[in-house]
Amino acid sequence: MRTMIIAGALLALAACSQQAPPAQVDQPAPEPGEETLFATAPLDPMAHGDVQVIEQAPEDTDGATTGTLVTEEAVDEPAPATASGPGVLQLAQARTAPSNGQFREGRHYQRLSPSQPTSSGPDTIEVAEVFWYGCPHCYEFEPFVRNWKQNAPDGVTVVGIPATWNPLLLLHARAYYTAEHLGVLDELHMAIFREYHERRNPLDSEGRIRDFFGTQGVSGEDFDRAWNSFNVQSRVQRAEQMARRYRVSGVPMIVVNGKYTVDGRSAGGLRQMLDVAEELVAREKAAR
Repeated sequence: MRTMIIAGALLALAACSQQAPPAQVDQPAPEPGEETLFATAPLDPMAHGDVQVIEQAPEDTDGATTGTLVTEEAVDEPAPATASGPGVLQLAQARTAPSNGQFREGRHYQRLSPSQPTSSGPDTIEVAEVFWYGCPHCYEFEPFVRNWKQNAPDGVTVVGIPATWNPLLLLHARAYYTAEHLGVLDELHMAIFREYHERRNPLDSEGRIRDFFGTQGVSGEDFDRAWNSFNVQSRVQRAEQMARRYRVSGVPMIVVNGKYTVDGRSAGGLRQMLDVAEELVAREKAAR
């Protein structure tokens, strides 16, 4: 039993980042309305609400929050982890970015060198969101991503890439691609987030995921065929490859056209993260 508890704790620490957890610092919890930039994860993988504040961001005059950061042991890809907060990316109003844009490489975003291929082809600008269903910041981020997708101008494609760096995340990635294969991703995507965060169902086995799909009107037979299909297995493998190429070590992360990565730490929060991505999209459009 003790071994199982420890294993569960380690899964919790694998939540939103692959970086080594910072040393705990005893500081008082923030007052209501005060922003937290980073926090440690509790041992209970479903208890994201109770976190210990490590560092505080400056107060935001419009009341936006940047959320918390969950960390885990470092791996080969040393990209910074992220934090998040509310915001909407107005891709429908993307403009030609001036050469002296507001955001700077190395400070607000990172350039991938060399640039990496995308899944959307050369005729479109791809904006990829890397996420995990168990990440509370991804859950907070997702409504804004959906709005982003609805407002994407011609020539911009918004896609999702599930993170895959441990067995639980691989299960959740497979659930994502199973829903996509069945043609029910639009209906189930937010439902899976809610199942994890609101109903506190970790979806940590094929059986639990199958049962959940059943509650959403997917028959067991249809689920089994999709779950075990070559297409779903190939898509999961592709997601693993893309995560390595994009040097993903934290979620949520935005990858713009296989060239730039944006995370909450460098951008300063979710709203700013989306602002950075908007400028990079405009820059890519202007270069065509």
